[in-house]
Amino acid sequence: MPHSFDWVDAFTNHAFGGNGCVVVHEADDMSEADRMALVRETSLSECAFIVESDIADFGARYYLADKEILMAGHPTIATVASLIDRGVIDLSGGAAEFTLEVGAGVLPIKVTGRGPDALISMTQPAPEFGAIQDKSVIAAMYGLNEDDIIAPPQIVSTGTPFCITLLRDKEALRRARLDVDAWAALNPPVTARADLVEPFLVTLGGETQAGHTFSRLLLPAPMPPEDPFTGSATGCMAAYLWHHNLIETSDFRAEQGHWMGRPGAAYVNVLGSREAPAGVEVAGQGKVLMWGILEV
Repeated sequence: MPHSFDWVDAFTNHAFGGNGCVVVHEADDMSEADRMALVRETSLSECAFIVESDIADFGARYYLADKEILMAGHPTIATVASLIDRGVIDLSGGAAEFTLEVGAGVLPIKVTGRGPDALISMTQPAPEFGAIQDKSVIAAMYGLNEDDIIAPPQIVSTGTPFCITLLRDKEALRRARLDVDAWAALNPPVTARADLVEPFLVTLGGETQAGHTFSRLLLPAPMPPEDPFTGSATGCMAAYLWHHNLIETSDFRAEQGHWMGRPGAAYVNVLGSREAPAGVEVAGQGKVLMWGILEV
């Protein structure tokens, strides 16, 4: 059956910036196999599928090339940007609040402004701080020296877990190259998503004067080799930096993708105290690049 779709660049208001995502509407009848095949067809990291929800205003499910992902940031921004562009969300008053059910649960969503400059904010759940990882193992995975990592790498989840790894400077970040065999040794094929050690490499200081952090997410196949902007990991990173007193303010601008020619930015705000963060607001813009009919 035909399905309408939008191709949205998320965490940017410019074409070919941020992270692209195809958003398929009324996708309840699409099989999981077709959803994952679409991700592979587009060569994107993820695609979003809007479905019915009994517990929220809207529902969406997100897929990688080989599996469902329960929570993802840039598909959330893309989904809402697509709904805005189609006039489904009423912004005549200059703002809107509603809920979006994803695989990990219900996300509160706020939108302020109109048109391409509308700012879309999701509230990610209270972070869960997991296991500390061995610096030497993480460093070896990226061809780095152990002293390039200046804080203990830690698994953090605000719906999807990432191993937040703080590097000393951009020079170290530029040197990082993923050793796929080292990745596979740490994450065998049977590893559940909740147990995955997926490092998100972070430095303090943005790529622009407005930024406060700059990050990279390097990935093994069948994913693209690098993710242009990672909204779920950005929420985990913000919680980690705030919780461990590594950043001065709980609200700041996070940047990613500039070295790929796809600059993106998110505005983050960690809710609650350093000792017990209660959630993370991650906000960004979305640009609808193209739209059409999907025949599968």
